[in-house]
Amino acid sequence: MCEEKNKLPLIKQREIEMKVLGPVIRAFCDEFGTERTFDVVRNVMQEISRGLGRDCAEENGRGIASLAKNCLTKWNAGGELTMEKLSEDDCSLSFDVTRCAYAELYQKLGFGDIGALVSCDRDAAFLEGFDDRLELVRAKTIMNGDDRCDFCYRKR
Repeated sequence: MCEEKNKLPLIKQREIEMKVLGPVIRAFCDEFGTERTFDVVRNVMQEISRGLGRDCAEENGRGIASLAKNCLTKWNAGGELTMEKLSEDDCSLSFDVTRCAYAELYQKLGFGDIGALVSCDRDAAFLEGFDDRLELVRAKTIMNGDDRCDFCYRKR
């Protein structure tokens, strides 16, 4: 499995994580300041994600086709993402996400303002671990208030 090796759906795993991390992050922001706390959390989450990317690549192989088949499928296993595929070939995979249940979940839990920190901000790091010959280009995310997430995975 690309993101996690257990059978728990990713959306449920993110819910459990946020119920613990959300209050901890808020407490650290109060104690040490938002900027410093966010920097530390972002760095830790990205390092974890790089490792998950490496694990996924070792299990499933690298490249655009593997990313689409093994990772994107897992991230959207329960229909958490409404996607409009724009293109896919040997060199790139582009799609827009127009509905994100992860963003909805974080809002529902009262942590919409830190959802990007623990979720979106780890996407590029995951890709670094998965296949450093690829890059993620994304200018918009629903988590940050945009109407869509504009994903483009491509060869460097």
